[in-house]
Amino acid sequence: MNIYSKKQQWKWILFIVAIGIVFTSLWYTNNLVNRIANDEQKKVTLWAEAVQKKAKLVKFTNDLFQKLKIEERKKAELYALATKQLNSDLSDISFVLKVLQDNTTVPVILTDEKNNVTASRNFDSIIANDKVALQKELVVMKSLYEPVEIEVYRGQKNYLYYKDSRLFNDIKVVFDSLIKSFISEVAINSAAVPVIYTDSSKTNIIAYGNIDSTKINTPEKSTTIIQFMELQNSPILVDLGEGSKNYIFYEQSPLLIQLKYYPYIQFGVIGVFLLIAYILFSTARKAEQDQVWVGMSKETAHQLGTPLSSLMAWIDYLKNSGTDESVVDEMNRDVMRLNMITERFSKIGSQPTLQDEDVCLVLRNAIDYLKTRTSKNVNYSLHLPNTEIHAQLSVPLFEWVIENICKNAIDAMDGKGELAVTVTNIPEGACIDIRDSGKGINKSKFKSVFKPGFTTKKRGWGLGLSLCKRIIENYHNGKIFVLQSEENNGTTFRILLNRG
Repeated sequence: MNIYSKKQQWKWILFIVAIGIVFTSLWYTNNLVNRIANDEQKKVTLWAEAVQKKAKLVKFTNDLFQKLKIEERKKAELYALATKQLNSDLSDISFVLKVLQDNTTVPVILTDEKNNVTASRNFDSIIANDKVALQKELVVMKSLYEPVEIEVYRGQKNYLYYKDSRLFNDIKVVFDSLIKSFISEVAINSAAVPVIYTDSSKTNIIAYGNIDSTKINTPEKSTTIIQFMELQNSPILVDLGEGSKNYIFYEQSPLLIQLKYYPYIQFGVIGVFLLIAYILFSTARKAEQDQVWVGMSKETAHQLGTPLSSLMAWIDYLKNSGTDESVVDEMNRDVMRLNMITERFSKIGSQPTLQDEDVCLVLRNAIDYLKTRTSKNVNYSLHLPNTEIHAQLSVPLFEWVIENICKNAIDAMDGKGELAVTVTNIPEGACIDIRDSGKGINKSKFKSVFKPGFTTKKRGWGLGLSLCKRIIENYHNGKIFVLQSEENNGTTFRILLNRG
């Protein structure tokens, strides 16, 4: 098992553990939110019950108020009847006088047909003795209630006007205060939930609480939020009597809504932070690795320089000593090749100089060199177009890429098989396909093969294809990838180069 496989396994293990932690945290947070929601629901239910009870109290008070109103009307009518009886039948006036005397609360004014005040009762002495004041009171009474007609004699009529008693007015003040208190308690509710108090139409807002006023500052907004609340909870009916029914709408508190979404926001922020941290650490680690590889490459080039100079001197000596020229030429080719390899290592880490080169010519030279130095059981086939294809290349580095891919292909074929190189002219530049008949690569490993440390060999550093990718994509602005592969049926690598 190579180091990359172990790394992948650890990544999956850590990923699974992280997912487990996230789901556990979400489950616990969700459970906590549900418990808080249940507690809040209980508070809202208790508050709703309290509102309904107070609404019943308001209704009861209103009913009582209406009954008192009716009773005072009856008192006025009875007073009028007694007055009529007093004028028509004087045989037994004791009962009539008692009725008149018992009315100690309802202010009344008796007038003739010409609105002249003939009698009054239950006013303070200042008003009772002031005709102007009585006339003002009469105007007020006319605006409040219809008078009670009293037929006196032969079509002549008197009129009895009245208004609410002081006791009735005091009760009315208490009732109005109770209504205001009820509305205030609805708006400022103990459950701290958004609430709207409307009339029977469910559109006109009487009061509201725990809601931003901008959300209900237009009829359309008000209707929308009321409908939304009605979908969440059934409105509370408030029966004030006399057919007057109002409604209370409410929804969950903002705190509970925030708690519901808090864990997702929290994990989102943590996720973004971890992603940024991972990218930064990966970039730093990659830069550090690059520095190591660059340093190692330059040191390798430096170390090769001394024996290479010595070998070149020995070749000159062999030429002068009469050694077979074919042997010396072959040795010289290997030394030149070694010199090119040294040059390749020295260029790693620095931006190479790209020149306009014929891709077909460079490939032909690279393949010709490989043919003489690899197994004769490998059949090379080079498919080149009839015309030249030019691209911006660093020849030493590009040849290194071709050699690495071809050597990997030969290893995958165990030194025996078909190796085909095809060059195609495309609008962007050149397309190079290198196909072998080797063991193939699993589809899941198409991208992994270019990562440092990935190798299927018992002896190998897993750097060859990683260097190929760096040379093609970073230095030549091209692309390299696995075009297709099947296990035990070969692999095709594709290289794309730009013209300019």
